[in-house]
Amino acid sequence: MLAAILAALFGLLIGSFLNACVYRLPRDITLWDPPRSFCPNCEKAIAWYDNVPVFSYLLLKGKCRQCAWPVPIRYFLLELLCGIMYFVIVWLFGVTWQSAKLLVFTSICLELIFSDFEERILPDEFTKGGTVLGILFAWLAPVPLGFSSLLVPNTWAPGARAMVEAAMGAAFAYGALWTIGWLYQKVRGREGMGMGDLKMAMMIGAFLGLMPMLLAMMAGSILGSVSGLIYIFAAKKDASDYELPMGSFLGIAAIVVAILDIYREVGTSVVH
Repeated sequence: MLAAILAALFGLLIGSFLNACVYRLPRDITLWDPPRSFCPNCEKAIAWYDNVPVFSYLLLKGKCRQCAWPVPIRYFLLELLCGIMYFVIVWLFGVTWQSAKLLVFTSICLELIFSDFEERILPDEFTKGGTVLGILFAWLAPVPLGFSSLLVPNTWAPGARAMVEAAMGAAFAYGALWTIGWLYQKVRGREGMGMGDLKMAMMIGAFLGLMPMLLAMMAGSILGSVSGLIYIFAAKKDASDYELPMGSFLGIAAIVVAILDIYREVGTSVVH
């Protein structure tokens, strides 16, 4: 339990960092210049005591101390969700390489979920960079072997075989969605899927492997389609030009699939 509580506190800090990424990366603002957090409205630096994850938002009632600008609820939600996810993952699976991999994957997905929902942008730093991390993590926390077992000799180290599987999952995800998008554009005459979605699917394939990635893509597509139709109907939007934040729904599905996949593997050995 102590490890889970410490993980939750660390998760709150990571959530604060992810909030900075959601705001800065789409606007081409570096994460180190300015080095301190600032109010997007008055652009004044935020004091450290006003920048404590979750608690500062509550104490300040969601407003900037300097200009009383209403801070978007996204700042509170992302920090809180990240802290909760870190607690749950370490509480369920203990302190292991598999947990570390899942924590990194969840953090990446949370940033992409909020970034796509708010800005309709999926930053390369998290999609491409996440793909590399997913393949490297496969050595320490292997993904389930699938088609790679037909191509890679059994004499290879398990980590090496898992890295091949992760790379295949990434390549297949990107290639499959690119093909679907290309066919859609040929039939409908307009883009049906952005490059960011392709690169996000590639990242998910690298972390989860081929079969879990396919499940996440299917679940995310269904969730996005149903939610999009409900929103379009309720808000009376024009379905022909509404841009669905597909990456947000794909990220939600990917987190759920990743947790359930590990839970299935560990079975009754779950650590509490």
